[in-house]
Parts: sequence; structure tokens; C-alpha cells
Amino acid sequence: QSVRIEISMWSDRASNLLHKIVGPVSTVLQGIGAGVLTVMMFLTASDVTLRQFKLPIMGTDDITAFLMAILVSFGLAYCAIKKGHVKVELVVEHLPIRVQAIIDTVTTLLGFGLCTLITWQSFANMVSVYHSGATSWTLNITSFPFAGLVAFGFTWFTLVLLVDFF
Repeated sequence: QSVRIEISMWSDRASNLLHKIVGPVSTVLQGIGAGVLTVMMFLTASDVTLRQFKLPIMGTDDITAFLMAILVSFGLAYCAIKKGHVKVELVVEHLPIRVQAIIDTVTTLLGFGLCTLITWQSFANMVSVYHSGATSWTLNITSFPFAGLVAFGFTWFTLVLLVDFF
């Protein structure tokens, strides 16, 4: 009995510490994502406007693709903390609270497993992009740093899911 209480206390302390770290960093990443979205908006609006005068912005597609990768991977963790991801609750909301908690735990664990695989493959992709020297089509921007940012964003999202599981 006392061992169970000690483990529970240790788990609570570790969970609280992780929440104190994960929350602020996720908020910063979300802020970066919001800034990236703003840049994308102005870039796209400027390109569309200037096309009317036959003066398109060269490489808008390249830049937008790279910025979109940052936007998505940096926004996932914050969305998970705020419980903003889409859930299908049509049936689950009518089940007893304990069953809902079990289903939530299982889906979080499955999400964590899937995101662990995505994170692993993101790092594998980053290494592959680095060795290949891949660049964007129009502007020849090196793709490696953006692949690294995507890997980092998914790593952080996976950590948030782990903290949520505990």
C-alpha cells in the first residue's frame, strides 16, 4: 500500500513538472506558428495583388510550402494542450465517465504511438534530405533546416501526448 502511494506521489510530481515545462514551450511554438501564418498571409496576398500588374513574387510556392510545414508541426502541441483536436464524441459522451476515461487513455496512447512513428520518420527524412542536398524548386533553398523544424515540432507534440497520458 505504501509503495503504491509513493509511486502515485512521484508520478504526480513528475507530471506537474512536465506540465510546467511543456505548456510554456508549446505556447511559444504556437506563437511562432501564428507569426509564420501571418507571413504566409501577407506573402500570398502580395503575390496575388502583384500578379494583377504582371509582377508576381518569385518563389512564393517554395516559401509557402516551407512555412506551412513549420506552421503545422509547431501548432500541434499547443492544440493538444488545449484539447482542440477533433474528437468523435457522438457515442462516447453517452457512456459512463469511467469508460470515457478508459477510451480517452487508450486513444491518447495510440496517438502517442503513432506520433512516435511520425517523429522517427521525420528524423529519418531530415537525415535523408541532408545527405541528398535537396533544395526547393524555384529558389534553391536548402530543405534540410525545414525538415529539422518539422522533426522538432513532432517531437514536441509527441512529448505533449506523453505528458497528457500520465
